[in-house]
Amino acid sequence: MWLESLFESSEINVTWSGALLMIALSFVAGFIISITYMKTSTEGKYSKNFALTMILLPAIISSIILLIGSNVARAFSLAGAFAIIRFRSDPAEPKDIAYVLFAMSAGLALGINEYLYAVLFTIIMCLVMYIISKTTFGNKKQISKQLKITIPEDLNYDSEFDEIFKKYNVSYTLTKVKTTALGSLYQLYYDIVLDIGINTQELLNDLRIRNSNLDISLSIEKE
Repeated sequence: MWLESLFESSEINVTWSGALLMIALSFVAGFIISITYMKTSTEGKYSKNFALTMILLPAIISSIILLIGSNVARAFSLAGAFAIIRFRSDPAEPKDIAYVLFAMSAGLALGINEYLYAVLFTIIMCLVMYIISKTTFGNKKQISKQLKITIPEDLNYDSEFDEIFKKYNVSYTLTKVKTTALGSLYQLYYDIVLDIGINTQELLNDLRIRNSNLDISLSIEKE
């Protein structure tokens, strides 16, 4: 049958029905991986395009492996193509990279006809990722931020805020002191570490009382 001849150039023995089975299992694996990616995303924040890509990626990889077989020239051509794609891709988050490798691994296993391994690998990895996402493993207990406080020139900034920082269990380092308003004011720059759940509004209110209600700014979390 002419359909069977499509695979004669491949060094992996496969039939047309086997190729359809491989593609079908690839889409199933990709769909499971995509659902896991969405379920394990923090507060439902995920990329729709990335979720759709996870469905397609195992099928793409398995089809490529099927066509390459053990042909070295084709393998080098594939490596070059992947290098171009990676060069033109935006940097992703570590978690997204892990899911890409996960989907590619499932596709590789299916491409070499290791169907049972691919199914078990996909199910086990998805279960592990889902369970880990529902635990507190890896959650931060503290966050790092930058604090800028404007004070009058007659205020002793060396120790004026020590009591407040101690009250809220804030670790701090004074990184820069800058004069402003023709030298009548100082701006203090701190790197601080806060406990998760601390009431930052109360902290800022206490600081505001000490600095005569001048400007105070607290940055978002530092990476």
